[in-house]
Amino acid sequence: MMRSGNPALKESTFLDLGTGTLVRNDAGAMSLNGTVNKTALLLVLTLAGALFTWSQFSAAMAAGNPGAVMPYVWGGAIGGFVVALVTVFRKEWAMYTAPLYAVLEGLFLGAVSAMFELRFPGIVMQAVGLTFGTMAALLMAYRSGLIKVTENFKLGIVAATGGIALLYLVNIGMRLFGFEGMAFIHEGSLLGIAFSGFVVVIAALNLVLDFDFIETGVEQGAPKYMEWYAAFGLLVTLVWLYLEMLRLLSKLQSRN
Repeated sequence: MMRSGNPALKESTFLDLGTGTLVRNDAGAMSLNGTVNKTALLLVLTLAGALFTWSQFSAAMAAGNPGAVMPYVWGGAIGGFVVALVTVFRKEWAMYTAPLYAVLEGLFLGAVSAMFELRFPGIVMQAVGLTFGTMAALLMAYRSGLIKVTENFKLGIVAATGGIALLYLVNIGMRLFGFEGMAFIHEGSLLGIAFSGFVVVIAALNLVLDFDFIETGVEQGAPKYMEWYAAFGLLVTLVWLYLEMLRLLSKLQSRN
């Protein structure tokens, strides 16, 4: 059985919805190189979108109207969420929806990153470096066999990921109804820093599950379009990890 904490990559991803059997297409099967190349392309598209909104934020600040970038923030966040849902339920569309998701997330990340950078100079490069450094380190650990992806390991990460998602949803719901919410999620107290550190660890370990999931898809000869879907799933985890890195670093710097 395959399991991933990433909602885009779960055990039924490679199964035919009608028959419940494994989808195979040996003539155009999913490959590791193809998945890597498509992941790289999605990262480039994300970067392009981020650079655009970063420049728009700088221009808006110079004009004294930082709120001018909010349409990009909300458009990227909501649009990315909708496209992600479409991709999850129509994974065969991933070659079209995954690039669109990457651009929309880039619009959102660029504006958010610029806001963090304005308050904490240098934080964005630190978060980017830590995100990709973590991915590289975990990939090497996974490939070397240092990290064993057992069923108990998968179950633990999936449960922790679900718990974090539920906590965030409850906090958002409390704020929408006028309650204070769970302050430790946002504040720079020791509890808040410890919480963010825990979330970063869980987000990072989801990368290991994603690596294992992609490798399993390649071994089972999943159809070619799954390269796009797998790249999309990996990008989802990277975006989450990057945002949590920003949150953790901002809490640490706010205490200085």
